[in-house]
Amino acid sequence: MDEKTVKTHKVLLSNRKTGSFSGVVDVLSFDVSEILLETEQGMLLIKGNDLHVNRLSLEQGEIDLEGRIDSMAYSDVKDYGKQAESFFGRLFK
Repeated sequence: MDEKTVKTHKVLLSNRKTGSFSGVVDVLSFDVSEILLETEQGMLLIKGNDLHVNRLSLEQGEIDLEGRIDSMAYSDVKDYGKQAESFFGRLFK
């Protein structure tokens, strides 16, 4: 099997109120206005209002959300680490 095989990641958004995501590796942070997920395709930042996690299964890589979803933005995992490093680097100088 090719080591560069792209792993699957699926997003199903319904009426900006419910979302189902697969290919989730980890949930890095969440509150009622923002959820940060590490997915097979990079970091996914979901912003909205009254966000709740209805179901989470990291073994299967799936998460179901509900609330008002205002935006979703992806970034590479390596970029996320650089941002955190530069933030803390500036903070402790």
